[in-house]
Amino acid sequence: MTHSTLTTAREVRIPSGDARLYGDLVLPPGFGGVVLFAHGSGSGRHSARNRQVARSLQQAGIATLLFDLLTVEEEQLDLSTRVHRFDIALLTHRMHDATQWLAAQPELKDFPIGYFGASTGSAAALIAAARLGDRIAAVVSRGGRPDLAGPAALDAVTAPTLLIVGGADHTVIELNQEAFQRLRCHKRLEVIPGATHLFEERGALEQVGHAAASWFAKHMATAEHET
Repeated sequence: MTHSTLTTAREVRIPSGDARLYGDLVLPPGFGGVVLFAHGSGSGRHSARNRQVARSLQQAGIATLLFDLLTVEEEQLDLSTRVHRFDIALLTHRMHDATQWLAAQPELKDFPIGYFGASTGSAAALIAAARLGDRIAAVVSRGGRPDLAGPAALDAVTAPTLLIVGGADHTVIELNQEAFQRLRCHKRLEVIPGATHLFEERGALEQVGHAAASWFAKHMATAEHET
């Protein structure tokens, strides 16, 4: 493995069937793994919340790939019809293709890969992780809907999984608790006190970023050691 001494950032285009997905790839110096972000509910790579979490990961020496799971045309249709944001099969397919693309990049092919999912993107991340097995080093979900992955996929996840929910996001807490019981992998459910669904409260996203960075750093180091 080779390490740059400078942070590099570039826009990338990821093929997925007939679609081309735009992404932003950031490689901090000496990074020890790379995390793909799976957005949901009409969000994309420009999500301010996920970009803030991505910065926390980069500061911890973890590379990030934020990319749009939907094309511009699909996004426009979804804004008016909401037809794609709960199309977990499509989102999962896009996650898988992005992972394959990432693993084929010469400067990234030897590094552990993690997933960070938000909202419905959490379900896509968990299904993709279940299918890819040991190729995924860790998964983190923020205010996600892991329940939408379904019992079979949750049972099959082997990557260490951290579910983060806001303490005031009562419905989503219950859904995460149900999904948590299904997971058989190394797992943790972390509740951010007083936080609502979007973690807009002062300091809430900082706590998410710290928890995610710690989880990925720990389990990516383990995965790298085992390869």
